[in-house]
Amino acid sequence: MATEDLKLLEWERSKISNQDTNLLKKLGFLRKEKMLIFPDEESFPTPGIGYRVTFIDHLIRGLSSPIHEFLRGLLFVYGLQLHQLTPNSILHISIFITLCECFLGTQPNWALWKRIFLVRRNSSHNTAYNVGGVVICVRPDVEYFDVKFPDSIQGWRKKWLYIREEDIDSQEYNIARFNGSEKILRRRSWDAEATDEEKSAIEALMKRIHELQNTRDKELSGIQITAYFLRIRVQPLQARKNPLWMYAGAKDVDRVSKDLSVKDLEKLVRKISSLIKKDAIPTSCCVEPYSGTNALPKNHKIISSLPPLPEGGEVEERTVVTDDAQVTSRPESEVAVSHKSAASSEREAESEASESTHSIPSVVSPRNKRKRIDAEGSGTSKLSSCPIEETAPEETSPEEEEPFNAYDAALVSS
Repeated sequence: MATEDLKLLEWERSKISNQDTNLLKKLGFLRKEKMLIFPDEESFPTPGIGYRVTFIDHLIRGLSSPIHEFLRGLLFVYGLQLHQLTPNSILHISIFITLCECFLGTQPNWALWKRIFLVRRNSSHNTAYNVGGVVICVRPDVEYFDVKFPDSIQGWRKKWLYIREEDIDSQEYNIARFNGSEKILRRRSWDAEATDEEKSAIEALMKRIHELQNTRDKELSGIQITAYFLRIRVQPLQARKNPLWMYAGAKDVDRVSKDLSVKDLEKLVRKISSLIKKDAIPTSCCVEPYSGTNALPKNHKIISSLPPLPEGGEVEERTVVTDDAQVTSRPESEVAVSHKSAASSEREAESEASESTHSIPSVVSPRNKRKRIDAEGSGTSKLSSCPIEETAPEETSPEEEEPFNAYDAALVSS
């Protein structure tokens, strides 16, 4: 399918409800004047100078401007724009950065990231998507945290808006300029693995992750990490003055809003996860995170490893491997495991997480097959590949029926 056809199919007039804007207000996104601009009649994004395109479901999962240098590096190395990442992929990055800063006591680490994750094309029915066209996947041979991604994120592509880009100390944290017709090209970096030297350097970090998951009565989960960064009101994907291990509580300079009520916090955690009303929301982590009141151990080694950025030339890992615009669906038995629950099996054919004929990760082998089958029906992100994104029609509640418009935006901003 031609790129122009994809663009026309995927972008339409933004439909943001009053309930959405009330949520953004509670989360602190409307504190700064003109930080967010809501589209009016346009059916295709046309951001003004200094603005970029984002989604409500990206913002509530930890994104804000200016973006964190680790996220900026990921976008560059993978050759992606923000709108090409799914909400669950954004949450993966937020959890990873929080894990590194709060529980490993280090900056988000590129070598560790490569050891845990890879990137895949998001496709369905031989259609290659551009909006949400890429998913971040956990490598099949890696044990990772139980994240409990939702099987379906309804209507997220329809809730786009503009966010103002900002600079910090003249450093290049900027989001790439929006190009809605740019094709997604698969790059060598999508499969990049940690080198033997890098694996040796991060061995202690991998060991600590294993301990965090498996220490009896002190098991850390992806839901605990998610609830933690939502509770402390710091956006993991925003460039910040301080790392999270220096978090100073209610007066922390990087907080984007005051504390959420217990009800609002629980509602938000359920909104971005597969938890339902009867599931308890963790009020704390089983492992105390590093912070201003729980300092890093003495002589603690902080490892710095960022995705490579250009320094006088192109980064080799950005080499284009193939044009993924034309995607061929693979037989069901060969598709890498999607993150889904048993209830989602009937929607398998509708999944947008099928991989192309060229996308089998090199780490997959027959000995991993059993692990992947076990993980398939668990509804967790452990030992899984690509989480499923929106597959079902959006259900609208009565309070969401009226779309938010420019007049409402003026009232809120005032």
